[in-house]
Amino acid sequence: MATAATAREFQKFAVSPMTPRIGALIEDIDLREELSDEAIAEIRQALLTYKVIFFRDQDISQEQHIAFARRFGELEVHPISEDKGQEHPEVLHLMTRTDGSTSGADLWHSDVTWRAEPSLGSVLRGRAIPDVGGDTLWSDQVAAYEGLTSAMKEWICSLTAIHDGSGFAKHLGIPEEEWLKRFPLQEHPVVRTHPETGEQALYVNCSFTRSIKGLSQKESDWLLEHLYSQAAIPEYQVRFRWQENSIAFWDNRSCQHYAVADYAPAMRHVERVTIAGEKPYFDPAR
Repeated sequence: MATAATAREFQKFAVSPMTPRIGALIEDIDLREELSDEAIAEIRQALLTYKVIFFRDQDISQEQHIAFARRFGELEVHPISEDKGQEHPEVLHLMTRTDGSTSGADLWHSDVTWRAEPSLGSVLRGRAIPDVGGDTLWSDQVAAYEGLTSAMKEWICSLTAIHDGSGFAKHLGIPEEEWLKRFPLQEHPVVRTHPETGEQALYVNCSFTRSIKGLSQKESDWLLEHLYSQAAIPEYQVRFRWQENSIAFWDNRSCQHYAVADYAPAMRHVERVTIAGEKPYFDPAR
């Protein structure tokens, strides 16, 4: 199995891999500056290579946060940010609730797979971080696919999954039917071909995938549980300890993430700007 740690040298910044497969710290770069096209191209290459990249000590404004993310594509606005009257709806605020509970992201997931065109990736900035706890983990779904048996890979490459985001309806205080009218159920391949690298990755997650098309409920549940469990394999993971003004930038097309909910009642406030993506597909030739 190939590892990311053997990747090419970068000229515009230093890169320190955090595991052999996934995750790297990007150093000697200031995201408050107007970065050159060459620097952006190298950051994009680092993202493709390591699937999630991290920056420390980036005291950027919301405007700079948005401007940086926009260098990688058009931005999307999450439905729970649309009607809050905030100055920058592109910024999704994720924080501890007032009742002391956590954000609900403590499940392995890829963001917004309930969209027809799920996101390319997200740039997440730490605002208020607990003294202890509140880490985030990412899991390499290319490695998860490659680690399956040949027979399992051959089978799942022919399958399609149903994705459903109606759990957000309660956050908006609207009926589930109203949500589904706006965001109908989506069908995406169980194995997704990365449009830039050509890698094949598992593309199901326990937050938004509801069933496998064409299988009985019992068959679908068994298969999905097996595929979901691949994200929990430690060799496929990187764990990040947040600090104030840390930034994580991940490729939503090739990894899942899990926000550890071990810090209540402490406050954890992070801000996410998300880059719009394309419709997932499977290309057997890749």
